[in-house]
Amino acid sequence: MTLEEFFLSTGISLIDKGGPVMIILLALSVSALAIILVKVYQFWTLKLSKTNFIDNSIKLIATDGPEPALNELKYNRHPIAKVLTTTIESCTNSRFSVEDIETEVSRIGSREIKDLERYLRGLEVIANLSPLLGLLGTVLGMIKAFAKLETAGTKVDPTILAGGIWEALLTTAFGLSVAIPALAAFYLFEGKVENLRSLMKDAVTQTMSILKKPTTI
Repeated sequence: MTLEEFFLSTGISLIDKGGPVMIILLALSVSALAIILVKVYQFWTLKLSKTNFIDNSIKLIATDGPEPALNELKYNRHPIAKVLTTTIESCTNSRFSVEDIETEVSRIGSREIKDLERYLRGLEVIANLSPLLGLLGTVLGMIKAFAKLETAGTKVDPTILAGGIWEALLTTAFGLSVAIPALAAFYLFEGKVENLRSLMKDAVTQTMSILKKPTTI
């Protein structure tokens, strides 16, 4: 038997001993991993950590005017770049009032933030549900173990109870192993989104201030 076959057979055996709850937890673990990979890829492709362009763009607006800054932001896929582009274009449009500018900037900003927050709520739900499902599996397993013990009557074999208990505890262990990385990933991603939201508001405020457009955003 190869190492891969050994781990596969062991995993199948543990899932079988854990019962239906283990299958649900396995599905949740796959979903959590998929969400984490999707968000890592999204954040990486958008280059969220690279925010040097914000200060550069604001300096360009202050020294050379809106056009050079728009050219600087033109091909940047970063969410803040899109919001800054909208801010500059709205401020330089004479038909837009301050209220119109704020409405448009808020609309684009909210859209970008919601795109970054997509699937994060699902990750939080998985992190919260997994331990509860694990506990449910343990309780069901304990009920099953004591039912077998009762059936045995006077011929009680301690191995029956011991075997039932460790099988029941499998679901709790698996539930926690799903919940811990899922919750950690959720807080990590949420922290990055909140940091970006703060940077976005600050960048918009500075841009509108330079372009002589007061804002209450």
